Amino acid sequence: MKKIIIDTASPQPPKANVLMIYTGGTLGMVYDNVKGLVPFDFELIEQKIPELRKLQLEITVISIEPLIDSANIQPNHWIELATIVRDNYEQYDGFVILHGTDTMAYSASALSFLLQNLGKPIVFTGAQLPIGEPRNDARVNLITSLEVASSKNDYGHPAVPEVCILFDYFLWRGNRTKKVESEYFDAFNSQNYPHLAEVGIDIQYNYKFIKPLPVDLPLAPYTNLATEVGVVKVFPGLQPKWLEKTLLDATMRAVVLETYGSGTAPTAPWFLKVVEKAILQGMIVLNVSQCFGGMVMQGLYETSRYLNDIGVVSGKDITVEAALAKLMFLLAKEEDKENIIKQLRIPLCGEMS
Repeated sequence: MKKIIIDTASPQPPKANVLMIYTGGTLGMVYDNVKGLVPFDFELIEQKIPELRKLQLEITVISIEPLIDSANIQPNHWIELATIVRDNYEQYDGFVILHGTDTMAYSASALSFLLQNLGKPIVFTGAQLPIGEPRNDARVNLITSLEVASSKNDYGHPAVPEVCILFDYFLWRGNRTKKVESEYFDAFNSQNYPHLAEVGIDIQYNYKFIKPLPVDLPLAPYTNLATEVGVVKVFPGLQPKWLEKTLLDATMRAVVLETYGSGTAPTAPWFLKVVEKAILQGMIVLNVSQCFGGMVMQGLYETSRYLNDIGVVSGKDITVEAALAKLMFLLAKEEDKENIIKQLRIPLCGEMS
């Protein structure tokens, strides 16, 4: 890891100390005439963003080496990020994580579970256009993320003491968010939970939807994840043999079952028999809707009542990204299957209603 301290040379004492973690991604790229897009040297960040001086912040940058394209992000990288936050937690008022957009929602979800009792902001951000482009979203996303990470409420406490995603003038709860756009600047949205803040002339915080500050509870970091988890998407034409090979694989401990609408799935006997056999063999099956909005209401229709009967767990309105992270977290933390199922049914850090 490479550590850089950005001296903004403000005549005033800094309002806050922020640690910025650069993992890679579009935001930190500039164009080279020979090599094309190459990673930006954050020691020169003031040349690209002179407005940083006006923020009156003390900013430290840690660059992950080698930098990671977000398509290559793996659970071990989530653990690395959680460890960096854990090791620097007392030194900084907030954290900004610069991350590629493709897996940002997965990473934000994972950190929300790995860092229990979080009392400081962790703001994920990125960009659709590199900071080296004349017209880009990188500059405003980075500046606003630093502002959010350093903001205090009227009581002098962190304004947003949770893991969140800042993108295109909106702040979202990290484990409620999905990437929804690859061409325009509004890349992220959260259909089942309101935005935490809207950015205009001022940043308007939606305090009633922001997690309260944990009282007298120290940060409880975790550095283990179980990766024997998969995703199975229900679709017309799903083949029995493929489903059997996936669900009855002895190396898998849990599966996110992406079902239709409010949690419905085929009632074909072969389908139910395979799912039931997997559950009887010890697998946990978590029902999550393919729809962006709405929620699983398992048992509402006949086509989901059977899932209840065979022991499928309803994921309610959790996203697939958060469901995967939650399963990896709980399988590493808990040994008892029934205790894992019990915790899957309740929100641990605001990931579901």
